[in-house]
Amino acid sequence: MYNKGLYSDWVPKPVQLLLIVLLLAVVMPIGGVYTGNISSLVSGTGAMTEYFMWANYATTIGMGACMPVVLRIKMRFKVRDKMVLLLVLLGLLSYVNGTTLQPMIFIFTSLMIGFMKMMVTIELFLPLMVMIGNRGVFYGAFYTFVLVMNQVATYYAAEFALLYNWQQFYLLTAVLCFILALIHWIFMHDKYFALKVPLHYIDWLSILLFISTFMFSAYVYSFGRQQDWFNSRNIIYGSIAAFVSFALLSIRQLTLKRPYLSFKIFTKNNVQHGLFMLFWLGMFLGTASIQNTFAVGVLGYDQLTNTRLSLLMIPGIILAGIIAIFWFKKEKPLKMYIFSGFAAMVAYAIIMYFSMVLEFSYDNWYLPMFLKGYGMCSLFISVWFYTLDKLEMDEMLAAIGLVLVWRTFLAVGIFSTLYSWFQYRFQVTAIGDLAVYMDGMTVTPQNVAANMKAIQLNAIIIATKKIFGYIILVGFGVLIYVATHHFGAKRFQYFRFVRVLGGKSVIARRRLRERKKLLEEIKDAAGPAV
Repeated sequence: MYNKGLYSDWVPKPVQLLLIVLLLAVVMPIGGVYTGNISSLVSGTGAMTEYFMWANYATTIGMGACMPVVLRIKMRFKVRDKMVLLLVLLGLLSYVNGTTLQPMIFIFTSLMIGFMKMMVTIELFLPLMVMIGNRGVFYGAFYTFVLVMNQVATYYAAEFALLYNWQQFYLLTAVLCFILALIHWIFMHDKYFALKVPLHYIDWLSILLFISTFMFSAYVYSFGRQQDWFNSRNIIYGSIAAFVSFALLSIRQLTLKRPYLSFKIFTKNNVQHGLFMLFWLGMFLGTASIQNTFAVGVLGYDQLTNTRLSLLMIPGIILAGIIAIFWFKKEKPLKMYIFSGFAAMVAYAIIMYFSMVLEFSYDNWYLPMFLKGYGMCSLFISVWFYTLDKLEMDEMLAAIGLVLVWRTFLAVGIFSTLYSWFQYRFQVTAIGDLAVYMDGMTVTPQNVAANMKAIQLNAIIIATKKIFGYIILVGFGVLIYVATHHFGAKRFQYFRFVRVLGGKSVIARRRLRERKKLLEEIKDAAGPAV
């Protein structure tokens, strides 16, 4: 017997929806590292910040590695057996993170959490997609909920670290996973989703090559500044290892009958333009690193106050989700919605550019963070919808892992790395420019120490302002590109005369439509994976 739902038939529909929402609220924000408590992890373990940045990237890499095989795993096991086991394992991994002091363990558990998290979330997308129906409306509601929960989890991770210690939040997450595992053992049905398929077609070597490619890349991104980039042998070796791993991965896909990855979809016009826009979205999301430098290094915010800034994005996120729901219900073209998202990000950068002063108050954060939340949510929804639009199921699943890693790891990681490098260089230049004021007439020897701090803070402000200035210039270019792009609109229309055949061809077409509908549901569910 097969059952495409999650729960037994005797469970009322409102209870089923409640259980799905509880799962989403716990599983979607879960990770090996939370950005809100990284500073507490550093002080508690004595390890460098770069290790935990690497672990943060590892969660996304694990999710991307699982995506190409998630459908086969979904159809291989019974829903209840798989879900309960995964929740127990996620709880155990969170418990390990809450009791260890070794940073390499965080990196390994983060990778495994990302891999298992994807298996759980794909189960939740399908019933939600069936309930909502419209793919765009589903993206609008789902992304809004997930992004809000991520901001809330980031804040509470920091609050727990301040009130108790950083281990407590991991232990709380573990307990919640165990409770959910027990609840779902009771309420879930014990049937397969569809026809049982074997696992021996999965190419595990390709998965290892995929993971090694991006884990080595993450190492370079995380430790590049600390080890002075290519003046370090470790960075050089890590870059070579990432390149060789990707080359071996690409070659292996050409020799497999059932390849783990497919590069065919990257020849499609909407995928190319979608990846291009996701790359520039990474430019705006990467500003989190320089924003933290300004808030903590210049304004002197503690970690909890700095993390509270992420909560200010929630109104913008909710507004973007509401607009998306109405936008897709009315079936309006995507261009202006995408344009509004990038315009909000450019407006955020402009406000931050003119706000680089020592007198910046907390109340001044409300508008820029609102715009950033709106821009992030609207672009996550619309650009992802456009990128995966009109793709066949087989093509999409075979390449979705690369697209996920591109969106959440590579694009953001590249710009975060560039910003850290430029900030250092611009600071050195700014200190040199400010040094002209440090002479015996302007700053007496007795006042040098008192003025050094002011000079250093002004150097940070100058460097951050320069970076935001360049972001604004590039942002206007992105707005021009979005305004001139066609976004799949038909330039020419013509009529096609189709001869309707009777008999068996009608049955064949009906079966084809049913199969296509199922594949579309699975494809839509795979979209908002991160």
